[in-house]
Amino acid sequence: MDEGSVPVAEDPGRRRRVHGMLKIYYGLNEEGKAPEQPESLDPCDINGPHFDPELYLNKLRRECSLTELMDQETCMVRQIRSLDSDMQTLVYENYNKFISATDTIRKMKNDFKKMEDEMDCLSANMAAITEFSARISGTLQDQHAQITKLSGVHTLLRKLQFLFELPARLNKCLELQAYAQAVNTHRRARCVLQQYSHLPSFKGIQDDCHAIMDKLAQELRQKFRDGGSSAKDLSECVELLLQLDEPAEELCDKFLSHARSRLESDLQGLEAEIRPSLPSPASNTDILEFIDRGCNEFVSSLCLVITSYQELFINHAQKGELLHAFVDDLAARYFMLVERRIQEEKGVGDNSLLVRALDRFHRRLQAVAKLLPGSAVPNKGTEIVIRAATERVKQYLSALQSFYMDSLTDVRQALATPRLSVAGTSVAGLPELLSSLSASILNQIKSVLASVHLFTAKDITFSNKPYFKGEFCSQGVRESLVVSFIKFVCQSSRQFCETAGDKGGSTPPALLLLLSRLCLEYETSTISYILTLTDEQFLVQHHSPVTPVTTLCAEAREAAQKLLNHYVKVQGLIISQMLRKSVETRDWVNTIEPRNVRAVMKRVVEDTTSIDVQVGLLYEEGVRKAHSSDSSKRTFSVYSSSRQQARYAASYTPSAPMDTNLLSNIHKLFSERIDIFSSVEFNKVSVMTGIIKISLKTFLECVRLRTFGRYGLQQIQVDCHYLQMYLWRFVSDENLVHFLLDEIVGSAAHRCLDPAPMEQSVIEVICERG
Repeated sequence: MDEGSVPVAEDPGRRRRVHGMLKIYYGLNEEGKAPEQPESLDPCDINGPHFDPELYLNKLRRECSLTELMDQETCMVRQIRSLDSDMQTLVYENYNKFISATDTIRKMKNDFKKMEDEMDCLSANMAAITEFSARISGTLQDQHAQITKLSGVHTLLRKLQFLFELPARLNKCLELQAYAQAVNTHRRARCVLQQYSHLPSFKGIQDDCHAIMDKLAQELRQKFRDGGSSAKDLSECVELLLQLDEPAEELCDKFLSHARSRLESDLQGLEAEIRPSLPSPASNTDILEFIDRGCNEFVSSLCLVITSYQELFINHAQKGELLHAFVDDLAARYFMLVERRIQEEKGVGDNSLLVRALDRFHRRLQAVAKLLPGSAVPNKGTEIVIRAATERVKQYLSALQSFYMDSLTDVRQALATPRLSVAGTSVAGLPELLSSLSASILNQIKSVLASVHLFTAKDITFSNKPYFKGEFCSQGVRESLVVSFIKFVCQSSRQFCETAGDKGGSTPPALLLLLSRLCLEYETSTISYILTLTDEQFLVQHHSPVTPVTTLCAEAREAAQKLLNHYVKVQGLIISQMLRKSVETRDWVNTIEPRNVRAVMKRVVEDTTSIDVQVGLLYEEGVRKAHSSDSSKRTFSVYSSSRQQARYAASYTPSAPMDTNLLSNIHKLFSERIDIFSSVEFNKVSVMTGIIKISLKTFLECVRLRTFGRYGLQQIQVDCHYLQMYLWRFVSDENLVHFLLDEIVGSAAHRCLDPAPMEQSVIEVICERG
């Protein structure tokens, strides 16, 4: 039996499982009670009270096959055996518990028998002690009355002796300047002397004591008027004078006057540490030492004055306003010195000293709030802390702006020192410059946020105030620092588009391209990251209106678009300037027969290729329309106007140009309108398309202002064919290049005195050789 009980005791999980199965079997819940549910009336419910075995078996035989019947039997036998085994286990377990309970009861009977014997013995002893105590009290009753009488006589004699020795004691205290002891001694005896003043002996003692106390009061008044003692000694002096029934109003005014002189001395010491005469004020002590001195000297003394005043004149409520005015006046002067010292903290390096100083300043002022409820001093101190924190945020914003401008200066210097160039234009290093600029700005923002975060640390008392939980984090840090800096980046970038240049030279086009990419990255990811980081670090709660991320992203995208448009305009005007000079400085009427492509056209292609490489370093390729298979050898479109002119060359009359112009204008009506200065998309193909449109449009306008001879027209044909061979690769739609070059050649043909176009095969030979 014991062996069978061991596994049950060692396996509590199995015991719980057995109990659970038995509860299910008997229909009990977790509390051991049968659940309240309607009884089943089904005679085939094996767990119901109306179960009928015959009906159940008949139902099984009807509905189940032989295999299912055998399985049902096997399952039922297994459940019966399991329940039998569990029941046997519970019987074994309960039997062991019953044996243990029997042994415990038997042991308790023996223990209670012994305890009853001990209690009987204790009761007998207590009765004996009570009897002996009664005998002793009866014996000593008479002596106790005599002792009580003698004790009373002794106490009276001691009081009389104290009274007779009182004048001598007071004189001794006066000699030793133990004024407090003298006053306390006299107060103890004053009531008795007053009560028995009708007796001659007591009357003499009373007169002597009055004379001594008058002399004591005179010395205290003199000491108080001198004011050379510490604040604590003065408070004790006033307290003693009040106990001697001196007028409280006079003492109150004198007390505050002495306190003012001492506090003003502390303020002068603080003012001596601030040197406003220097152009760059620098105190001998750091801000933390300055605040420590102010707190340990002035604030501590002020708190002591408030405490002493309230303890001494607490019953004079009419003097409360006087104390408030006194405290407010001196605190205002102290706050002015603190603000002057805080303004000297111009550096944006380590914030820890300033934050610790402000925290100590704020914490010590809370003592004034507790000692003097209703005082405006703590609130004004909090305003100083707020202004200091806000001013530090402004300094960090200025530092970020300076850092950004210095970084741009470094980028401009790097762009002005090319390491690797294509066609004379620096293109290498643009991705590295962009990555370095973006990373340095982001790291600087993180560093600034870490420094500002010291103002909201958990161990800083003023960080728990509502302002620092709400306004400072949302408006101070998020809006005034982070959002303002992002707006500054966008605005300063847009300024490069407002003026073509300054006295030091024009803005490098590569800088415009780099800044446009920087603003685009800010729009896509950086702004969201920075604001999320700020909100997480400062637990920003948007109680007040804040700038949405979408607004900043839109501003950054607008700046990126404006920069990219300006870049296209600048690069287009640079190429346009070359083309304009090449057209305006040549005599197109008397020029020689063309044998080569002009050098300026080669330069245009080289510069365009360089720009294409430069833009490709920062922007993706973009989408192009499908090119035709003969894009580089196209002849019919570019020179259609020329062939139209040749058609009319045999019968060149004043009416012929009119017909040619009419044909050209009809051709334009069915051509797509080209917007030269339209906004470009953020990809390389769109940028290059914009630059080439501006360049070719300038070329066209210059051609329209010149008159051409036969060879001048042929030179334009050669130049345009050369441009067509290369420029179609850079644009989104090659038809745009074909159309503009068509216009250029057609315009030259309209203004040609002897329009005789060059054969296409000759043009191709010249261009391929060039």
